[in-house]
This record gives sequence, structure tokens and C-alpha cells, in this order.
Amino acid sequence: MIDRYLLRYLLAVIDQGNFSKAAAACHVSQPTLSVGIAKLEKLLGQALFHRTNRRVELTEAGARFADNARRIEALFATAERDARGAETGAILRLGLLASIPPKWIETYAERLRDSGAPERVEFIEGRERDLLDRLARGRIDAALTIIRPDNKRFESETLFSEGYALAMATTHPLAHRDMIDGAELAGNPMIVRRHCELLPDTSRYFTARGVRPFFPARTTNDDHTLGLVRAGLGITVMPDCFHARGVVRPRLADFSFTRTIGLLFAPHVDPAGASGRPALRTLVETITMLTHQIQQEMTS
Repeated sequence: MIDRYLLRYLLAVIDQGNFSKAAAACHVSQPTLSVGIAKLEKLLGQALFHRTNRRVELTEAGARFADNARRIEALFATAERDARGAETGAILRLGLLASIPPKWIETYAERLRDSGAPERVEFIEGRERDLLDRLARGRIDAALTIIRPDNKRFESETLFSEGYALAMATTHPLAHRDMIDGAELAGNPMIVRRHCELLPDTSRYFTARGVRPFFPARTTNDDHTLGLVRAGLGITVMPDCFHARGVVRPRLADFSFTRTIGLLFAPHVDPAGASGRPALRTLVETITMLTHQIQQEMTS
């Protein structure tokens, strides 16, 4: 008999790309996870991965088994969810990308409270990969996250697209500029947003222009980031949706990255039916309202 935890180990390796990250995602040591995968391969009588020093790849047998493993895990998650739902009433488990403005989530929570929606909402914050993993396992029903053009795993609903720009204090010497070349920022301390999905691209952009700054702070909290920027501790790069008193958002020359934000739905969820759920309807209305406000501010 194949234990469920072995399926979770397998799916974690696939989704995380290597054994060490998979072990961290499963909250076990790497040797424990490796032993589990070896046990699974012995039970099936076939190798599931091609192992190299740098990465692991599924064998043909592994790819076939992985499809069944995802379906089985999704069924497990559905059964658990239905059992909890029978006890506690309808619950929407909503994943939230860590780089969505905290103020937006607060606004949504307030509107959700005032809407009188009959279902409860459980917020699960995470990075993009974490949310995709939870969706695949049926641990969440939907996620407000990045929609990738090559997304083929999940049904989606696009809500808005935006670019990235600098964030700097209104007291900064270049704060009056609408466009700034990256090379002009040499010598400026920069605050690292550790959860930023664009962090490697941003680093390459500045490195290519000879900018190797001092980093006075590294944080995963964007409210803290904006506060540090406002205080003049440093500058950073953020999506357009971030605005705050005392902070200006000039563009970076030749920095044309964008992201598309929307809803991804777990395999066990019918997108057509889910879109009509009061909690998700309120979320879409809130995001639409907030993005419209940002567009008005940017054009005024």
C-alpha cells in the first residue's frame, strides 16, 4: 500500500525542482524525503526520477505516475475540505500573493465584512510557487496571484496588468523626475524586497549598469519597505499598485517588465461556479475598484 505522505513527497520534488527545496516544503529533512522517494520507487518497481548533481527530472514512468498522484492528492484534499465544511459551513480558502499591497487585502476584508457574505474566507499568503503548490494539492480553492502566459495547469481569470517602477522618498534629489536611468542611481542604497518575483531581473538590470549598491534592509513586508523608503533609508523597485504618502514612483529607463494579476482556480473548483461565490465576487469588485483608483492617480 502506498501511503499518502509518499505522494506528497513526490509532488513536492516535482513542484520545487529539487530534493532540498521539496524537503523544506514538506517540513522534513532531506534524508527523510530521499528515503521516502526511494521507498515509493521500490513499491512501484520503477525509477521515478533521473538524478543529476544539479536537478532531477521525471522518468517516463514517473510522469505517468505523477498525473495519478495529483488526482489522488486532490481527492484527499477534497474529502478533507468537505468534512471540515460539513462541520463549520462554507469556507473559501484563498491564496494571496505576498507582493499584493497589504492595504488592498485590508480593503477587501472590510468590504467582505460589510457585504454580509454567508461564507467564511481563510487567507493563505505565499510566494507564487507556494501558491501554485497549494493549488495543485487542493489545499486552497483559488489564488490571487500572477497569471503566466504559459499557464496550462489551472483555469484563470485575469483582473489587471501593471508595470514596475522605482519607489523613492519625495525628498530624494531625483524625486522630481518622471524617468530615471538605472546608471544614475549608482551610490544609492537600495532596499531589497525579498519576496519580489522580479528580484533576479532587477539585480541583473542594475549590475549591467555598473550599480552595486549597499543594502541597508532586506524585508518581506511591503508596508515596512514603503516606510523605510519614505524615511530616506533607500530606494527600491515595486509594482505600480504600491502608493504611499511621501513616496514617488518614477519610471526606470529600459525597464519594461510587467505582471498580470488574476485568479487561478484549483483543479477541484469549477471556475464558472466559483466566480459567482459572494466572497470571490467581492474580491473581483474590490480589485477592480482599486486598480481604477491607481489609474486615475497616475493620469492626474
